[in-house]
Amino acid sequence: MTELLLHERQSIIRKRLADEGRVIAVDLAQEFQISEDTIRRDLREMAAAGLCKRVYGGALPATLADDNTLLSRLSIKPERKDALAKAAVAQFRPDMTLFIDAGTTNLAIAQAIPTSLPLTVITNAPMIAAALLDHREIDVVMIGGRLERKSGAVLGAKAMQDAANFRPDLCVLGSCGLDIENGVTASFYEEAEFKRFIALQSRGVMAAVTNEKLGVPTPFAVIPLAKCGPVIVEHDADAALVDMIGRAGIEMIRADAL
Repeated sequence: MTELLLHERQSIIRKRLADEGRVIAVDLAQEFQISEDTIRRDLREMAAAGLCKRVYGGALPATLADDNTLLSRLSIKPERKDALAKAAVAQFRPDMTLFIDAGTTNLAIAQAIPTSLPLTVITNAPMIAAALLDHREIDVVMIGGRLERKSGAVLGAKAMQDAANFRPDLCVLGSCGLDIENGVTASFYEEAEFKRFIALQSRGVMAAVTNEKLGVPTPFAVIPLAKCGPVIVEHDADAALVDMIGRAGIEMIRADAL
């Protein structure tokens, strides 16, 4: 599709929102043959006009914005999350103690763990614990506290108290955004507080990041990139950005092509 004028693009986006209930920034960029930054600018302008609600990776109709829950995000690009999961699980070793944070990519990681791999997995995400029920070689430890439904994570004082008892070999950290200046970031203060605490309790930190979160900071800092690695990215992640992060000393692993 040849490049369209701004109002033409936004008209198509509005129709797509009405027909499909969501739009994905990376898909729109490919369709319109423009940069993701341009699409994000379009979506910001539309959101400011009350025409949509920005969410990570794209937008929802304004009337559906409150449904940006973990369950609603499960259907977004599952094959890309599966590719990230395969690359992440390749880093796990027998008898490791892992903390697996909440999030749809991390759920895919939990689902990809071989049933024969002996591990201890600590999690604050009920869906991740449930995904490991048939893994008889894995000891699953649930962190307790208040369930925050949008993220699917157990957060709050009780969760922090439980997390203080663990020193995982590796924290598989869920990220709402990751960039070289701000490191790993989160959307909400309480979420960032818990992520930071468990990351600093861990001997190592891994993050698997979809394209729409790479290079895009969110409001609350979790940890600087210097404390994170490896970072797993998609096969077609922005090469210049991946190279820049790698030059800062962060181990970068590309998932296989779909």
